[in-house]
Amino acid sequence: MPSRFLALSAAALLSFLGVSTESLHAQSEVVAVTDAVLQSPEADDWLMWRRTLDGWGYSPLDQIDRSNVEDLKMVWSRGIADGSNQGTPLVYDGVMYMPNPSDRIQAIDAVTGDLRWEYQRTLPEDLTDRLGRALSQINRNIAIFGDTIIDTSADTHVFALDIATGTLRWETEILDYRTLPAHQSSGPIIADGKIISGRGCMPEAGPDACVITAHDARTGEELWRRRTIPRPGEPGDETWGDVPDEERRHVGAWMVPSYDPELGLIYIGTSVTSPAPKFWVGGVENTHLYHNSTLALDVNTGEIVWHYQHLNDHWDLDHPFERLLVDTAVAPDPDAVEWINPRLQPGERRRVVTGIPGKTGVVYTLDRETGEFLWAKPTVSQNVIASIDGATGAVAVNPEVVFTAAGQEVMTCPVWQGGKDWEAGAYSPETNLMYMPLRHTCGRVMASDNGTWYDLTVRTEITPGEAMLGTIQAISAETGETVWTHSQEAFTMSLVATGGGLVFGGDSNGRFKALDHETGEVLWEINIGSPVTGFPVTYAVDGRQYVAVSTGYSLNTSALARLNPHHRPSRGNTLFVFALPEG
Repeated sequence: MPSRFLALSAAALLSFLGVSTESLHAQSEVVAVTDAVLQSPEADDWLMWRRTLDGWGYSPLDQIDRSNVEDLKMVWSRGIADGSNQGTPLVYDGVMYMPNPSDRIQAIDAVTGDLRWEYQRTLPEDLTDRLGRALSQINRNIAIFGDTIIDTSADTHVFALDIATGTLRWETEILDYRTLPAHQSSGPIIADGKIISGRGCMPEAGPDACVITAHDARTGEELWRRRTIPRPGEPGDETWGDVPDEERRHVGAWMVPSYDPELGLIYIGTSVTSPAPKFWVGGVENTHLYHNSTLALDVNTGEIVWHYQHLNDHWDLDHPFERLLVDTAVAPDPDAVEWINPRLQPGERRRVVTGIPGKTGVVYTLDRETGEFLWAKPTVSQNVIASIDGATGAVAVNPEVVFTAAGQEVMTCPVWQGGKDWEAGAYSPETNLMYMPLRHTCGRVMASDNGTWYDLTVRTEITPGEAMLGTIQAISAETGETVWTHSQEAFTMSLVATGGGLVFGGDSNGRFKALDHETGEVLWEINIGSPVTGFPVTYAVDGRQYVAVSTGYSLNTSALARLNPHHRPSRGNTLFVFALPEG
């Protein structure tokens, strides 16, 4: 057969697959992404969920800054797949890789918005029967390693795509969704060549679905798995009282971990049990490890090196959110910080894990090598934590809101939408401030025995005494002082900080804005029509900086819409990219 015919056939096949020969040639010389690249990425790129393994959500790019951000214009947009959108675009070497709902991934020219390739995973017809439609659609983030794009799928696999063509390289089943259903609404990170991923485990699955796993990033081979519920005989087993192992349920790790390469530790958070009220789970006196905890895992073995439990949770106030890894002086201001370790020497430098890990909206700062409690403070009204012992870090819950029987109703602040939720905050090394998207919620919560995941019924309202639902707070990682607060009617969503002195973020009413990172002043704002549910990123190609974000809807935007009924955004799933005018 003539070689020319073979070449034409290959070109035709690529065309059939939706891959242009131009895009194949353009990506054929892409340098493989190594662990060294991931641990020290180029400023132009955005290679993982929060750009760096420390979870900061910070880019050093500074072409767009406080003096010129008012000139920012949209340069392209693109519709993305239907479904609940919470995606984070990755950008490498001028190409954007965008996770869409329902396991669709697109490679897009990051300058023009033109599609290079698209992968759509074929999902089982009965998947939504096991996971529900909303959770099986969400795809918050993907990863990049070598010459592959790596993701975890709705049908509980991990898989890799060829970066040039989008064709499937390999796939590995993690759990059988029919017998151990779990939702993988967030994707993985890559740590020392390992794909680290967590998941939310459906209540009917039992404890064996509640696992964090590591897979070889080159082959997909499983390296280890760590249950988040202790097995009989393991440390922590006694914290479940007499609850049989098979009835210990729903301690998920459904958000994205952080990683410290020097310590070799993965930091990941966990969720509430099912049911949530502990009188149904062996008794309120038990702590039920490792729910609502920070786990520090050995990257090579999955061993729990240390853990810290943030809350014995009766109200679905999950704690799986981003962990910020920061090296900082630690000098909590007693006028600003409610709970402080008395052993702290003011101003001593520590390697800490900090941020707001859970829906309570409480900042926790821990030593990230040992898990030692350093300080904590509330940011929004809360009445579920009564106190934290500064010397031990032990958290005491408010007994007045602990359920003791079915039908009991209490008023809690916050409720299960947070406080804070999965919408991520950011940290800037220039200011040593963390920027947190928060909301003021309270509600009547009943232990309802209604057969739902949590056996709770909730009526949410804006916190009494607060006029606004949404807020962004800038909090010092050193002192705990709240340096500025931005308040607004619509609740705020994920943020990104930049070297240009800006904090970009959106809200549930379709506004996307840039704030001054020192003052919180709004310097630029645009209405992009639908809730800004995607995680914003910034990147550069050929010396030009861009800002990208996507819109859509989420469970939170739907559930909280009645609190601002005069807001009427659409629900369109669209990716928007902005830049300064050329020339």
